[in-house]
Amino acid sequence: MTVGGRTDDGRTKQIGTETIMYDTTRRNFLTMCGLGLAAVGLAGCGSQSDSSRSDGTQTGGAASSDTTTQAGYTLVEDGRLTLISNFYFPPFVSMDEKTGDYEGFDVDLYKAICAKLGLEPNILPTVQFDTIVPTIKQGGKADVSLGAITITDEREQEIDFSDPYLDSNQALVVKAASAATDAAALDVSGTQVAVQSGTTGEAWARENIPNATIVPLDDIIQCLTGVQSGLYQASVCDLPVASYEIGIAYTDLRTAMEIPTGEQYGVVVSKDNPKLTEAINQALKDLKEDGTVDGLEQRWFGTTL
Repeated sequence: MTVGGRTDDGRTKQIGTETIMYDTTRRNFLTMCGLGLAAVGLAGCGSQSDSSRSDGTQTGGAASSDTTTQAGYTLVEDGRLTLISNFYFPPFVSMDEKTGDYEGFDVDLYKAICAKLGLEPNILPTVQFDTIVPTIKQGGKADVSLGAITITDEREQEIDFSDPYLDSNQALVVKAASAATDAAALDVSGTQVAVQSGTTGEAWARENIPNATIVPLDDIIQCLTGVQSGLYQASVCDLPVASYEIGIAYTDLRTAMEIPTGEQYGVVVSKDNPKLTEAINQALKDLKEDGTVDGLEQRWFGTTL
């Protein structure tokens, strides 16, 4: 399926009954920011002042003592559920360049979970994707992470996941004019395949395209922009995100191959906080039953998945 949202001309596109605005400067901004600051992480592109935005975003990194709720789970800040994520993965998580607010399917789902738990949202500045699991494992900075994070056995050795809230496969993305139709066509020396560092897409590429050079990058926008420019011959990334970006900004790319991996997304929680995982699971169950999840899918993908 094609997941739609924004238009390539940088104006608006209708999704169901909702019109979404899109700033065309985002692609250039992300490419410059990501390539220039890869060593220090994408968080360096944002403000670090001690203030909050209207979406619950905390632009400062001030630490707080953990508190235990009546429900038996621990929070970094009393009355607030603190989220950490990499916000360069639309339509799941992204940042509105005009307002500075974070948005996306997972951001809305997180806020709905907060409402079910009676907690205020508290969103920390964006971080590199491969730092998320270690941060949640260490504790003391964030309570949860959402952002199209695939449930894997390897990650479950370090942290806990909630029950799955969305199914997702992988996509092999190439230029529209490319003759490649499968992984075998790219499995040759000299081929460069871009992936987001630390993702299941990277793991799949290393296992299934062993003769190609796998290039880990900070975010999917860098991957797709690199394929578009000819720097890389292909990219392996999450299918919903690839479909979304190809439909609105990378119309000269195509999905050469859908990779059925049986992946599912979950909320990341510390192993030391099992009561919070239980509470989130109940919230997700309620949000599915009352139609909230279907409504968010319709808003962000134009259909239910």
